Amino acid sequence: MSNRELAKSLIDQISEAKLLYVVAYLQGAAVPEETPNAETLEAMAEVDRMIADGSGEHFTGSTADLFRQIVEE
Repeated sequence: MSNRELAKSLIDQISEAKLLYVVAYLQGAAVPEETPNAETLEAMAEVDRMIADGSGEHFTGSTADLFRQIVEE
């Protein structure tokens, strides 16, 4: 029996009350996985480098303060 067949068989054994949770999980699992593009991969690598060498700017404050700082630049 394949995993898909087993899953379908098990679903029939789940009560309606618990099926809500299974459906929510399956909806999340059914979302296609996206492969990051080259620009995103480069940005992720940059963050990893910044974490490793302690460079970059660390912001502490509220989100409003952050946006205010961005607008002022």
